[in-house]
Amino acid sequence: MTKPVVLIAEELSPATIEALGPDFDVRVVDGTDRPALLEAVHSASAILVRSATQVDAEVLAAAPNLKVIARAGVGLDNVDIKAATAAGVMVVNAPTSNIISAAELTCGHILSLARHIPAAHAALAEGKWKRSAYTGTELFEKTIGIIGLGRIGALIAERMKAFGTKVVAYDPYVTSARAQQLGVQLLSLDELIETSDFITIHMPKTPETTGMIGTAQLKAMKPTAFVINVARGGLIDEDALYEALTNNVIAGAGLDVFVSEPPTGSPLLGLPNVITTPHLGASTDEAQEKAGISVAKSVRLALSGELVPDAVNVAGGVIDPYVRPAIPLVEKLGQVFSGLAHTSPLTSVDVEVRGEITQYDTSVLKLAALKGIFTNVVSESVSYVNAPLLAEQRGIEVRTLSEEESPEYRTVLTIRGALSDGTQISVSGTLAGIKQVEKIVEINGYEVDVPIDDHLIVMQYIDRPGIVAVYGKEFGDAKINIAGMQIARQNLGGKALSVLTVDSPVPASLLEKVRKAIDADVMLEVDITE
Repeated sequence: MTKPVVLIAEELSPATIEALGPDFDVRVVDGTDRPALLEAVHSASAILVRSATQVDAEVLAAAPNLKVIARAGVGLDNVDIKAATAAGVMVVNAPTSNIISAAELTCGHILSLARHIPAAHAALAEGKWKRSAYTGTELFEKTIGIIGLGRIGALIAERMKAFGTKVVAYDPYVTSARAQQLGVQLLSLDELIETSDFITIHMPKTPETTGMIGTAQLKAMKPTAFVINVARGGLIDEDALYEALTNNVIAGAGLDVFVSEPPTGSPLLGLPNVITTPHLGASTDEAQEKAGISVAKSVRLALSGELVPDAVNVAGGVIDPYVRPAIPLVEKLGQVFSGLAHTSPLTSVDVEVRGEITQYDTSVLKLAALKGIFTNVVSESVSYVNAPLLAEQRGIEVRTLSEEESPEYRTVLTIRGALSDGTQISVSGTLAGIKQVEKIVEINGYEVDVPIDDHLIVMQYIDRPGIVAVYGKEFGDAKINIAGMQIARQNLGGKALSVLTVDSPVPASLLEKVRKAIDADVMLEVDITE
C-alpha cells in the first residue's frame, strides 16, 4: 500500500520527523524555490512549512491530493486560508507553542529597560566605562500592569511576582476569582495606565484594540513609566509613542513587533530610550521544536480522518455531515455573544441545541461556541483544544443542553450566559433553507431574522418614533451603507432592538455618536472573523 506523501518545505527539528512516525513517505523540498515546490507538492497529501514558504492559490492548484497545510508556528500570513478552505484543504498551526517564549521575552524587555542592559553593553563594547550614565531602577515593589490576562499575560504575572512586584491587570473577560488565583488585582484600563511603572500589552489585534495605547493613554502614564509590546504591531500608536518618547512623556519602551515589518526607516529605531528586537517572540529552539511536534501530530490526525483540535478553518474529524454546517454558525454566534458580554466578566455559558440536529453527536458545537466566544477576546490563537481551557482559566462554568423539541425551527442553536453583575445574555441562530443560510433568530430575548454578515451592529434603546431616521442619517453621512436591518420589540413603548448588517467597519467614534443620538443602552459592532 502506498504511503501518503508528507512534504517538508522548510527546516524543522528532528523531533518533527520523529513525531510523524513511519506511516508516511516524508519528502523534503526548498519551499522558497518556487518551481521545485510546485513540482513536489503535486503528489503531497500534507505540507509542513514555517514562515518562508508561500502556500497560495497557485500552490493549491498544483496539489490535487493535498489534504492539510501545517504551519509550524502561530502566524498564518504565508498561507492563503480562504483559498485552502475553498479547495477543501485543512490548515493547522501550533497556537500554544510560543507562549512561554513570548512571556520570557517580555520579562527580558522589562529587565533590559529597568537596567539599560543593551545600551550599557554597546557602550562597553566601544571601550566606554560609563557606570553613572546607566543607573537603573529596581523592579522590587514596582507595579507591573498587564493589559490582557490570557495565557501569556498569566505567565508574565507569575514570573514578575518573583521580583517582589505588585501585578495589576486589565481584562474585561477575566473574573475577579481568576485574577485572585493569579495574585493579580484587576483594574480599569485608565487606573492601570495611571498607576503602573511598567505596562505590557497582550491583546488580540482587532479594530477596537488597534491603537488602544495612543496619545491620551501615554500622557496619563507616569513620566518614569515604560511600555512594552511583544504581542501585535499596532496595539500601540507608533506616532504617538515617538512623540511621547522624544518629549520625555514616558521613560522608555520595549518593542518586538511593529505595524510594518521589518520597520525600515522607523524613527523609533534611533531613540536611546527604546529597546527593539526583530519579532523574536517565538524564536527559541524550544518553541520551534514544540511547534514542529504539534503540527506533526495534527497532520497524523488529519490524514487518519480524526478531529484536529488546532485546525483554523475546518473542524476536521469524524463529524456527521448534518452537524458540520452548524460548526461555523455556532462560532459566529459565539463572536456575537462575546460582543454582548463586554460589559462584565462571564461567569457561565450554556450551549443549547434544539431540534433535529440532536439526533447526532453535537459535542463539537460546545467547542465551536467557546472558540467563537474567545476568538477576538484573547491574544493567543484560539482552537478547539484550548477554548475549554480558556473558559476554565477564567472561572467560566460551561454546560451543554439538548432538547429534541423545536417548535419554530428544524434546528436552533443558542448560546446563553450570565455575567458577574447578574445580567443574562443570549443569542440564537439557525440554518435556513436548502442553502443552509446562517441566520440570527434571537438576541437577548428579542426575536429577529437576520442573515449573518461580516459586519453587524446591535442597538437597544427606548422604542419611539424617528429612531431609524436618526441612525440612518448618521450612517449615511459617514458613507456607511446599511445592507440589511431588522427591528424587534417585546412591549409597546418599551425597549427595542435594531440589528443591522453594514458593508464596512464602523469607526468607534461614529458608534459613540449614534449611541448618544438615540440614547442607546446597548450599542456594539461585531466584526465576524472567519
